[in-house]
Amino acid sequence: MLERMSTPRTSVIFDLDGTLVDSEPNYYEATRRTLSAFAGDTDFDWERHTDFVGIGTRETLEILGPRYGIGAPVDELLAATNRSYLELARASTEVYPEMRVFVERLYAAGVPMAVASGSSREAIEAVVGGTGLDAWLTTLVSAEEVGRGKPAPDVFLEAARRLGAAPARCVVFEDAAPGAAAARAAGMRCVALPYVKATADDPAFLAADLLLRGGQSEFTARAALEWLGVE
Repeated sequence: MLERMSTPRTSVIFDLDGTLVDSEPNYYEATRRTLSAFAGDTDFDWERHTDFVGIGTRETLEILGPRYGIGAPVDELLAATNRSYLELARASTEVYPEMRVFVERLYAAGVPMAVASGSSREAIEAVVGGTGLDAWLTTLVSAEEVGRGKPAPDVFLEAARRLGAAPARCVVFEDAAPGAAAARAAGMRCVALPYVKATADDPAFLAADLLLRGGQSEFTARAALEWLGVE
């Protein structure tokens, strides 16, 4: 285990899905299973799934349920989707290698860190624990625990509160436009790594303090540490 060093001024808040881990394939499959179970065959494919990257599972199902004529309550759809997702996540979730190095280096430098995600608390804990990220990331905030999900700033503001950090001292790492918009609304700096590269020109990404148009393919722990001023 790397030892902590002196505490710096900046705190870092990570989105989880698509930023620290490539969990979107699992979310797609979990959502597809739910729609198939409640509505039969649908046209929901990967391309349609990418329209909902960065939006919470509940909010996604609130849109998709009526679209596919599903009359079941959203809580029932959410429970089914979460069951499928947890099964898939526990079986296989990939941490982006450079992100793992980045988190380890931040921890060693004593940088306060949190995860703020639109996923359920149970899903966040399953992924962070199952990938070993819980060795460095212990402050976890789910959109379930705040009033509004992204693009509202609530989840990021709650993460900052738990870290004891002023929003202006926080830097958010995000892969989705709603999350980048939430960071800006929270008064935080933002590093944007678009999961869907075609969305790089979204105004929320263009307003980010640092935009890596190629997403994870352009991200390196070394460059990010230099940008943050962390040795």
